[in-house]
Amino acid sequence: MEQKRRNKTKQRKKGTSPVVHVFKAIGTLLLSIFLILVITLSIFGTVLTIYVLNFADTTTDIMLEKNVESNITRFLYDNPDYDEETDDPVDKYVLYYSMRNKSKHFLWADLDQIPQVVQDAFVYTEDERFYSHDGVDFKSTFAAFVKVFLPGPDRGGGSTITQQTIKNMTGDAARDGVPGIERKIREIFRAINVEKTYTKEDILESYLNVVPQGTQDVEIIGVQAAANFYFGKDISELDLAEAACLAGQNNAPAWNNPIDNIKNNNIRRKYCLDHMLKAGAISSQEYNDALNEPLEIAGNFDYSSETIYDGELEDQGMTDWYLDAAILEARDRIAFEKGITPEEALEKLYNGGYTVYTNVDIDLQHKIEERMKDASNFTTWYMDPEDDTLWSAFVCMDYKGNVKAICSSRSEKTEILGWNQVVNGTRSPGSCIKPIASYAPALDQDLITMTSSYNDKPIKLNGADWPVNYSEFDASQGNWSYKNFYTYQMLLKSLNTMPAQLIDQLTPSYSYNFLKSKLDITTLVEADNDFAPLTVGGFTDGLHLDELVGAYMIFGNGGKKYEKSYIYKIEDAAGKVVYEKTDGYKQAISESTAYIMNRMMQYVINDKEGTGRYAKLKKTDLVGKTGTSEKWRDLNFVGCTPDYVSGIWVGYNENDEDGVPRSVSSTDYQNIGAIWKNIFGDIADSEPHKSFDEEGCFPMPDSVVKLNFCTATGLIAGNGCSSQQVGYFKASNVPDYCYGGH
Repeated sequence: MEQKRRNKTKQRKKGTSPVVHVFKAIGTLLLSIFLILVITLSIFGTVLTIYVLNFADTTTDIMLEKNVESNITRFLYDNPDYDEETDDPVDKYVLYYSMRNKSKHFLWADLDQIPQVVQDAFVYTEDERFYSHDGVDFKSTFAAFVKVFLPGPDRGGGSTITQQTIKNMTGDAARDGVPGIERKIREIFRAINVEKTYTKEDILESYLNVVPQGTQDVEIIGVQAAANFYFGKDISELDLAEAACLAGQNNAPAWNNPIDNIKNNNIRRKYCLDHMLKAGAISSQEYNDALNEPLEIAGNFDYSSETIYDGELEDQGMTDWYLDAAILEARDRIAFEKGITPEEALEKLYNGGYTVYTNVDIDLQHKIEERMKDASNFTTWYMDPEDDTLWSAFVCMDYKGNVKAICSSRSEKTEILGWNQVVNGTRSPGSCIKPIASYAPALDQDLITMTSSYNDKPIKLNGADWPVNYSEFDASQGNWSYKNFYTYQMLLKSLNTMPAQLIDQLTPSYSYNFLKSKLDITTLVEADNDFAPLTVGGFTDGLHLDELVGAYMIFGNGGKKYEKSYIYKIEDAAGKVVYEKTDGYKQAISESTAYIMNRMMQYVINDKEGTGRYAKLKKTDLVGKTGTSEKWRDLNFVGCTPDYVSGIWVGYNENDEDGVPRSVSSTDYQNIGAIWKNIFGDIADSEPHKSFDEEGCFPMPDSVVKLNFCTATGLIAGNGCSSQQVGYFKASNVPDYCYGGH
């Protein structure tokens, strides 16, 4: 009985003890939490591992090869001079102009050009274990990770030189929160990959060339540009104090550079020297000397260590007219090749370190500019010098479209990339349009020959007689002579009636498309597909002078239309060719048409009634055409010599007091042919070739026959023709023979 009582007591105590229940509950809870933590950490670790490894898989390799030599774009010209003894080219390509962004400077220096003292200054200031780690200093990196989550501005540090190089080259520079962590992870894997691929010397060379060294106002990249800017020296000339100045400011160059804050820079210079002394890179004496050395700060970028052949690279200030045109063309070429806007392409030119090879003849360019400034080349003795406000523009190119010289003003140039009359201006070509819009297409289509007879009479246009002639015959007959003239006579007299009749035969659309597609005239609009523009040059917007002159190249090279260009090659900073002009061309007219037009246009110059007779040269063949727009507002002359095709325009860019466009006075200013001759005549007479028939010029092709024609009928002269003259005809389109009796 007693035993039963004791058993019941034990059971009661066991089932009702609260302590046992509490411990059981706590144990179960702790075990559950532990298991949850283990599982959670396992999942987190797995996810983190996958996340990190994902960066390792996707991080692109960093290429440290030198791909940019300088952000200075260089315009060069071809120097034709040769050494008299060796016959080798002298300075084959010579600097024409250096174009740099005034607020950003970059110059590359190979490691062997950078003194050891500069290398040591940066290494011991930025990454004292650089030569021993494998791209990442994990102790410093862990500290940097912690700083990401701490308040305050000091979020940096921990990056090795390898990591800094990667950041500077990629622009991957996030610092805060998750983006900062992700950047650090990318940077770590990239640094490890770089260290496996490149030597320490390769990495240090890249680092020293991409390290930011700028002020608050000027972006300076690399130690070479910094040495140039701060000290006016080449990097190879820096001493210990100057090296410590650059390396010390590196943690925050905008605030620690010697121009904006010399006090901060002195503190940082000491910091650099302290580390160099501690590392044993310098002696105590060198430390003291460098610490106390006063720095001579230049603070400008007039100096450049880069040389091209025998000339120092320097910014020459004001561009000339040719350089402006070359810059605009380079801009457009780069925009086209890269599929970007012209504005973006111009920005690349200022920052991209391109090399642009120009077609300029530098001596010719200088001569033309000087002669355009000489008022005596334009005015007559009637002109009061104070009233001489005439504008003018000139362009000269070879027969492959390579522009050699231009000038867009008679005054001193005062603005870079301002208004350029040659390439920006559009003016009426007047009668200069006739050879390219009516005569040449009609001759090419065998509608006419050199001696085709046309009557000087108008056509009916919208019910009225049109056009009038500028040359006067009989005013009572509407300024038309109603006489018959041969093709070459119509051309030399510059009568308007025959071109109007030819446009009527060809149709305006044919002539319009010929100018646009065959001769590359870019300013045409649909309204120009009409009689007045195509007959007498009354275009809606006018023509660019360089395009008008370029169209005339077909009369001196066998009918070939080459692309007009101020530059023949562009290379990017890595030496890759971005653009290169080819020898490709369009056959705008046949060789025979081109030659016959050439012969006919000689009459414009050589005939006593030729409108271009004032341009006649003493020694050299010249063919050409004058052009006068309505009411003498624009005067043009385009001339072809055996070596060049050139042209000039004169006129005004302002109206008179009544708001009417001003006319060019024939008493105050010389004839347009004479003005061209004053500017270019003796240059043309000094050309290597004197005749188009010389070898290498434009000799008569086999498709052309030289025959005498009867001056009374225009037919090929027979035995009974008493008055004969030499003519040129296509072998496939020779006029009938004249048998006399006239």
